[in-house]
Amino acid sequence: MDKYSVVLISGCSSGIGLALAREFVSRGCRVFATARKPEAIEHLKKEKIDTAALDVTDQKSIVIGPLIDLSIDDLRHEFETNVIGLVALTKAVAPQMIKQQSGLVVNIASVSGICATPFAGAYCATKAAVNLLSVSMRIELAPFGISVVTVQPGAIKSKFGEAAANSIKLRENSVYAPVAGHVKERAIASQKNPTTAEEFSQKLVDALFLKTIPKVIRLGRQSTQLPLVAALPADQFDRLMSKAFGLNKLVMK
Repeated sequence: MDKYSVVLISGCSSGIGLALAREFVSRGCRVFATARKPEAIEHLKKEKIDTAALDVTDQKSIVIGPLIDLSIDDLRHEFETNVIGLVALTKAVAPQMIKQQSGLVVNIASVSGICATPFAGAYCATKAAVNLLSVSMRIELAPFGISVVTVQPGAIKSKFGEAAANSIKLRENSVYAPVAGHVKERAIASQKNPTTAEEFSQKLVDALFLKTIPKVIRLGRQSTQLPLVAALPADQFDRLMSKAFGLNKLVMK
């Protein structure tokens, strides 16, 4: 099916980006897979996938830890990668889409942008920003025949947990030291019985090929449950999260 003649995907060295590149090319699309380090995706040329360098996504930008333990540079880099980089890429391709009066922008956000948790505040905030930016972008670009879809994955198998575990931020003598184990658990939470990137990509591309494409797509384990948790009354939500992450027992002596 030739619904999308050209597809540009960022962050294709592993996980969702890699699986999406393979899924789109299997459906007859010309795919440009990109990554910060082009050598990491050089092998995709053997699969008839074009490759290029594009410094938009950087897994090393994942920051896990209590907000007051993060440096301002940590926070700034998280937003630069997950939010500013996304907008910059859209700005680069939008003029051609406007010229041809057609196009589709698919922004990968997260249910973490709906259901924030302790120890992942920076990441959740960037994904919340992507969710809301996508809404504005969707309305702004609609007059030019461009559709914008927000994808909010749940737990998808990737290197996210490994990268997050390696970037935990706990200051020396942190007041959160007693719950360091819970911080680590948050880092790897998405990799416990996750949906495979291949299954996620197949279902996502199926949805993108529908005659009427959903404006918001939720896929993957817990992608529908977590927004319901986020809708709980604030006091109930806080108690639930505090207990889940050991904060209910964290009392200063």
